[in-house]
Amino acid sequence: MVTKILMPRLSLTMKTGTVVQWFKKEGEKVQKGEPLVEVLSEKVTYDVEAPESGILRKILAIEGTDVPVAQTIGIIAAPDEQIPEIEVAEVEAVPERELIEKAEERIIASPAAKRLAREHGVDLSKVVGTGPEGRIVEDDVKKFIEEITRLAPRVREIIPLTGIRKTTAERVSLSARTAPHSTITMEVDMKNAVKLHEETQASYTDMLVKATAQALREYPIINSTLEGEQIKIFEDINVGVAVATEKGLVVPVVHNADKKSLNEIASALKELVEKAREGKLTKEDLTGGTFTITNLGMYGVDVFIPIINPPETAILGVGRVSEKPVVVNNEIKTKPTMHLSLSFDHRIVDGAPAAQFLQRVKHILESGLR
Repeated sequence: MVTKILMPRLSLTMKTGTVVQWFKKEGEKVQKGEPLVEVLSEKVTYDVEAPESGILRKILAIEGTDVPVAQTIGIIAAPDEQIPEIEVAEVEAVPERELIEKAEERIIASPAAKRLAREHGVDLSKVVGTGPEGRIVEDDVKKFIEEITRLAPRVREIIPLTGIRKTTAERVSLSARTAPHSTITMEVDMKNAVKLHEETQASYTDMLVKATAQALREYPIINSTLEGEQIKIFEDINVGVAVATEKGLVVPVVHNADKKSLNEIASALKELVEKAREGKLTKEDLTGGTFTITNLGMYGVDVFIPIINPPETAILGVGRVSEKPVVVNNEIKTKPTMHLSLSFDHRIVDGAPAAQFLQRVKHILESGLR
């Protein structure tokens, strides 16, 4: 059976590798799994093992040449087996000066040491060799692993990344990769909102949903998503509210929040939060959101930068309500204030309209939702 020996990919960015040294000559027997050729990429050396047993019938890339990843560099076959003609890509000979430099950069280690390092993910450049001329031997790698193990912090518990936690991880990673985030903050005078809270028992989150829904109606570009080359502005205004549960973060949605009264929003949110903490949210409760609010004020947080909940355009972060000294008519007084942080997708929204939207939310809250 004819078996090709390929230039391996040693990293995600690797495009070519240098053939440093063949351990066998053409015509010699090879055993599956034994080191056959040493290659170099990005100052990392790697022993390519024989993929099959047989005879090294042909060496297609001589020592000191750069070869593209996945290119055939040699052929293993039976002694009397006919070797088909294999198209060989042009390889670039490395100038002698560069080859000497690469040789100096090479990490000299025994095949056993390299194999052990690969199995344990050890960077050989950090291992001190005790063999001849500083060569790294297997015992050097073993001692390095033992030392790292001894110094490593003890693990108390391993928590599998599954369920809601895994979904959250995937979504925030997607958001960070695809949406260029920009964040602006504003301070809100909560005097009238505090008064409304005392009169109606509506929570600040209830008020925020109401104020945000009204502002989204006035600034519809914030209530949108980007699909390919199109910005789609939603007709429905469905405000999601991040809720922390024992299993992780969920975002139940208040549908058509702009058409609901403050009492209706408060009732809907109370029911959604209870269902979230009991693990009883339905698919309908969790889908269709067009904008998200996340409130960390109850944990004493003043300001934070929230991550957009894809595929939405923006998210509102809410800090705590706290008394702050201010100057009024040349007198120092205190007033309740709160910080809002709006993170938005800069592909869709520029800073000015984002600021206008956040300013509108601020004004609605400062007016006591009137």
